[in-house]
Amino acid sequence: MRSVTVTILGIAQDGGFPQPGCSRPCCSGVIEKRSPVSLGIVGSDGSTHLFEASRDLARQFKIWYDADPQSGPLTSLSITHAHLGHVDGIGLFGREAMGASGLTLYCSQTFSTLIEKTPAWRQLKEQGVFIPQEWISGIPFTPSIDCGFTITPIQVPHRDELTDTHALLVTGTKRKLLFMPDHDSWVETLSGSDIRSWLRAMRVDIALIDGTFFSTEEIQHRNISEIPHPTVKESLERLGPKTSGDPEITFIHLNHTNPLLNENSEQSSIVSSLGWSVGQEGQKFDL
Repeated sequence: MRSVTVTILGIAQDGGFPQPGCSRPCCSGVIEKRSPVSLGIVGSDGSTHLFEASRDLARQFKIWYDADPQSGPLTSLSITHAHLGHVDGIGLFGREAMGASGLTLYCSQTFSTLIEKTPAWRQLKEQGVFIPQEWISGIPFTPSIDCGFTITPIQVPHRDELTDTHALLVTGTKRKLLFMPDHDSWVETLSGSDIRSWLRAMRVDIALIDGTFFSTEEIQHRNISEIPHPTVKESLERLGPKTSGDPEITFIHLNHTNPLLNENSEQSSIVSSLGWSVGQEGQKFDL
């Protein structure tokens, strides 16, 4: 049997990069596009599992197939919460595009309720395009009998206007990977702990974490209270340099204003000099 492999399929915040409607220097003249945040997992049995459903699915499936060739229909889809970039591709699984049938959609109870309240999504369910399976926070589940990994949803504080929000802990036979693209603040998420201790308690080896903004200086036309995220600058201050025994920490979910999208920026150098990293589309991890 093959090893369980995880591929990063998108590193951008919900608007993607470049972001629609942005004419600022950060987006003008962009050559290398980045898609909204997403992961693809291939199980040890060859089953395929997608985290998040963005509007860039065609591009993201190509990234996935190029990095980790596979065959057969998608086995499962997991959605962390109902914000734009995580769900705006759900309709692509329907008759107008992929024509999926019997796709297992793992989600929280609040997301399952939202499906019933959203006519286009409810229709997909009624047509048998996907079958919602509600998870229970903190309880691991196996998305395919012989896939070689489990997924544990971990509820985190975020702007829960429509649904609650979860990080997803993927446990393979050798390593554990935490996927946490969104949360409001470290103070709320850690509840008095520190980042290292929090990750150590879950035995995380690889942490893909919210890096939406490098600093609040990026936000010129919005109130940060409307879009709360811990800045990368704060995360680095809490972490300091990487030390022996620390997990790999990689920043994802980057807003179009974030200088970490430029690997030659001063901010990217700061992250790497401390021993941490910025996610790259097509990047693979073996679990």
